[in-house]
Amino acid sequence: MVDDGRDVEPAVGVLDLAREVVGLLRERGEVLGTAESLTGGLLSGAVTSVPGSSAAYAGGLVTYATPLKVRLLGVPESLVAEHGVVSAECARAMAVGARERTGADWALATTGVAGPDRQEGHPAGTVHVGLAGPEGTVVARRLELPGDRAAVRASTVREALALLREVLLSANAGS
Repeated sequence: MVDDGRDVEPAVGVLDLAREVVGLLRERGEVLGTAESLTGGLLSGAVTSVPGSSAAYAGGLVTYATPLKVRLLGVPESLVAEHGVVSAECARAMAVGARERTGADWALATTGVAGPDRQEGHPAGTVHVGLAGPEGTVVARRLELPGDRAAVRASTVREALALLREVLLSANAGS
């Protein structure tokens, strides 16, 4: 969705990634949960736009405000005080919290600055994607994304799905 409230299809490429991720999760009998800040539900929207996604998506939390990251996802206040919410540490904690709260096998989290203003001293386009998975798999990827607010948000969704796809394919290759 765009900020004006009209429903639109996810950006080209995102829907293909979402289809592939949903397919991989379904093949594995696993489900995804999400925790979103700057993407405001766009990630969950991309995943649920895929027919049959209910078998691979548990649900998610949109924790745009910092107090909700703490209260709903269990991100420690001390982590926020030390690293801020625009950080790899916060992205990882959000992903772990989403996985725990949704009961999912995997969880993706998005946090960062969509713009136009700076946040915590970081410029627009500074984004962190967190991923938590079975067996303690927790990673974060820092992104420096170009473009306006809409482009940063769309690119964040694409990069989050690409990260999960990469990890799932790697896990499949190792089995």
